Amino acid sequence: MKLQGKIALISGASRNIGKQIALTFADEGADIIVLSKSNPDELEEVAAACRDKGRKALAIQGDVSDSQQVNAMVKEATETIGGIDILVNNAGVRPHTPIIDITDEEWHWGMGVNLHAAFYLIRAVMPGMMERKHGSIMAMGGKGAITAKPSTSTVAASKHGLLGLIRAVAAEGGPYGIRANLINPGSIATERRNPEWYKDRKVPRGSKEHLEMIPLRRRGEVEDIANACLYFASDDSSFVTGTSVNVMGGEVIV
Repeated sequence: MKLQGKIALISGASRNIGKQIALTFADEGADIIVLSKSNPDELEEVAAACRDKGRKALAIQGDVSDSQQVNAMVKEATETIGGIDILVNNAGVRPHTPIIDITDEEWHWGMGVNLHAAFYLIRAVMPGMMERKHGSIMAMGGKGAITAKPSTSTVAASKHGLLGLIRAVAAEGGPYGIRANLINPGSIATERRNPEWYKDRKVPRGSKEHLEMIPLRRRGEVEDIANACLYFASDDSSFVTGTSVNVMGGEVIV
């Protein structure tokens, strides 16, 4: 198993991509801590599924955009499960608002969940990683970390900032054996509970016209993202840091 003896913390893990990352890591031998602000029952189901695989698993509900809550969650995780070897910053929001209509509250909310939360979690787990001289840190970017489109300034700004943060962490953590990388998901087949984030989409997701925009002619699955995370979490990527990988079926190149 590629992650035997490792402990992984995954935010935004109650469903979809975060859930699959937790299950994939558990399959590969890692003990798991899953975080989510909402959906406590679903979050506990993810932890229970990891336990069913023979792993230690802990579900913690809290707001990762609040630094004090993050410190408390990481403290509980390390005292209950152990020192964190792998961090996946998966929590994210996608407000879809024209820039002249964005309120201060919405702007800070988007920055808080997409960017500040990653900083808070990284800051909280890095001392232990530095002491143990190893660690793998990941964050979820997306198209917003590469380009931008109308009404997505909050997402684009926060995700571009996330790439800069990951690169800085890679540079600073390298001497301690800590690697940091960004995963950019493309169009992934997930349950979407916030239709307001996609209200201006002209081409229906999964339609023939949509798939023709993707060179591989299919949408991604949550397993595609989890497998990319597994690569960065494991020793398979032991000499890879400060970079990003586009898991988009080639969509970004056309």
